[in-house]
Amino acid sequence: MSQLKRILVTGGAGFLGSHLCDRLVEQGHDVICLDNFFTSQKLNVMHLLDRPNFELIRHDVTHPLWLEVDEIYNLACPAAPGHYQYNPIKTMKTSVMGAINMLGMAKRCNAKILQASTSEVYGDPDVHPQPETYRGSVNPIGPRACYDEGKRAAETLFFDYHRSNGVNIRVVRIFNTYGPRMHPFDGRVVSNFIRQAIEGKDITMFGDGSQTRSFCYVDDLVEAIIRMMNTPDGFPGPVNIGNPTEFTIKQLAEMTLELTGSKGTLQHKPLPEDDPLQRQPDITLAKKHLDGWEPKVPLREGLKRTIEYFRSCDMSQFRAPTPNY
Repeated sequence: MSQLKRILVTGGAGFLGSHLCDRLVEQGHDVICLDNFFTSQKLNVMHLLDRPNFELIRHDVTHPLWLEVDEIYNLACPAAPGHYQYNPIKTMKTSVMGAINMLGMAKRCNAKILQASTSEVYGDPDVHPQPETYRGSVNPIGPRACYDEGKRAAETLFFDYHRSNGVNIRVVRIFNTYGPRMHPFDGRVVSNFIRQAIEGKDITMFGDGSQTRSFCYVDDLVEAIIRMMNTPDGFPGPVNIGNPTEFTIKQLAEMTLELTGSKGTLQHKPLPEDDPLQRQPDITLAKKHLDGWEPKVPLREGLKRTIEYFRSCDMSQFRAPTPNY
């Protein structure tokens, strides 16, 4: 067993954060979960509350915080377009001030810190698939810029703290991820399609469905994040983590209808502004630095597990975090 550590996970009650907390608690680490519950659910970590090595703190990362920790996973930020566009200034503050506050803690504690960045730093890419060397095609004044540019600024801060103060950093660029504990009303394509299908409604598809995404199951992604934090070579990144297998949105919709047995049809709506037409990671660096990591769970299997989760949910316990969805 490796050395046990005190680990802070910001955004720890969210979709990704809760799965990460699960893994770290099972490994025996002393885990502090920090969340302001804007888009996350206490339900996601309820099963951990009686564990002696788990602690839950309600706090907003835009405000300073003083803790003594060995590692920090900085996952705090609304990630679905309807949520981060609801209060774009707060979204930018979460990315920038959150990074400054957590990097300050890492510097003071001499802690290792990982930033959950995003494939959105690539914008609507001119290069396909996207390697880490690609600098992106982002509209800095568009409706998605609060998230895209906020995450880009956070990466800048991480590398400046690394160069100027010697902070031990890791940066991962997360591509589309799905699985149990997605918020049913987060407005993302997988949760939208599944919720509509199991309710017997028509599936709402933006554009003609030819735009592509790569969908990585949450267990595969969490494995990559933990490996990145523990890379023995100290590789800071950035590194793409996601599934390089590309699907069209129409293929996802048709597979969802098939697996749920829904009789719904596909309804088309206009494509949102600045919505990328292609998104696929080049994971060459991840394979090199993360001990040969690559996704294991096929989309069909992952969708089955996610559909089972959605069927088990009491939808009355969930509310749309913003009026955007």
